[in-house]
Parts: sequence; structure tokens; C-alpha cells
Amino acid sequence: MGIEINALLEKSLSALKGKWGLPILAFFIYSVLLGGSGIFKTPGSLIALILGGPFTLGAASFSLAFVRGEEVQLSKIFSGFDRFITALGAYLLIIVYVILWTLLLIVPGIIAALSYSMTFYILSDTPNIKVVDALERSKQMMEGYKWKLFYLYLHYLLLSVLCLLTLGIGFLWLIPFIHITNANFYEAIKNSREMEMSGSLDRV
Repeated sequence: MGIEINALLEKSLSALKGKWGLPILAFFIYSVLLGGSGIFKTPGSLIALILGGPFTLGAASFSLAFVRGEEVQLSKIFSGFDRFITALGAYLLIIVYVILWTLLLIVPGIIAALSYSMTFYILSDTPNIKVVDALERSKQMMEGYKWKLFYLYLHYLLLSVLCLLTLGIGFLWLIPFIHITNANFYEAIKNSREMEMSGSLDRV
């Protein structure tokens, strides 16, 4: 479980140093298109619901490519539309599961959201995986790491409050920073799980 949140935050800042331009532009477009589609009550909310999956998958793919040092183009943020049905299905299932758990109590709903938080990174990494399998793999990956991610989200909350003091301008930097850091979190627990598997095989 050796994931240090401060180290993840520093790693993300280091990765973004001198390279803020493209992530800021990509996630500004992402935020405007996804947020703007929900402005007009029911019709807009439905559009935002439909677009949420592809955009979330695109954001995950963009962020993973960025943290892995791959060449990233702006179009990557729209790559989720190439797998529209898969992305939409994952998005809707996560919403349904989280709502159902929240109906019991707030805490189970939060736990469910944390459990499924790696789904779109898994979908990005394994294009042929089924949606239900991606959700299940996310649950398995997050065993023992949910508190770590919750603690990371508390950092985001504090940074969001500080951004409000800049009249919202700070969100131009915070939103890409959050996505890049979440991708680094996924990479960290993925590597940790692979090391655990390797260690188990060595002991056999």
C-alpha cells in the first residue's frame, strides 16, 4: 500500500512543468462541452449524461498518455467517442450503482464511487474488456486504496476552495492537474498490484 499522496502530487506538478498549455486547452474544451451541455435543464442534462461516458474515457486516455510520456494530441480528449457504447454503458452503470448504494447511506455511496473510480483507465488500457469486467477489476484494484483516494480528493477540495479566491481562474490549472494526478494514482496502484502478483508467483 506504499502510495504517498504528496509524492503523487509532486510527480504530477513535475510532469506538467513547462507543458501546461495542451492539458489546459484540452480540459477547458472538455469542461465547456460537458458542462455547457447541462445548462438547459432536462434536455441539456440528458445530453450531458450521454456525453459523460465518452468524454470521461477520452479524459482518461489523454491523461494516461500524458503521464506515460507519450506524444499527445488535442484530439485524444475526444477518443472516447470511438467506443461510444462501451463508454456510455460504463458511465451509466457507475451512476446507477453509486445511486443505489447512496440510497442506503451516504458512506456506502462514497465507497462505491471510489471502488469504480479506475474503470475508465482500465477501459483505456484494455480496449477489448467488457464493461462489467472493467468495473469488477476497478473494485479489485481499489481494495486497500479507497482511503488513499479519498484523502487525495480532500486535497482537491482544498485546492478548489483556493481557486474560488481567484474568481475561478485557478480552475484552468486545477482541472488538468486533477486528471493528471488521478492518472498517476492509477499507474501507482496498477504497478503495485503487478508487483504483488509477481511476488506471489515468486513464492510459489
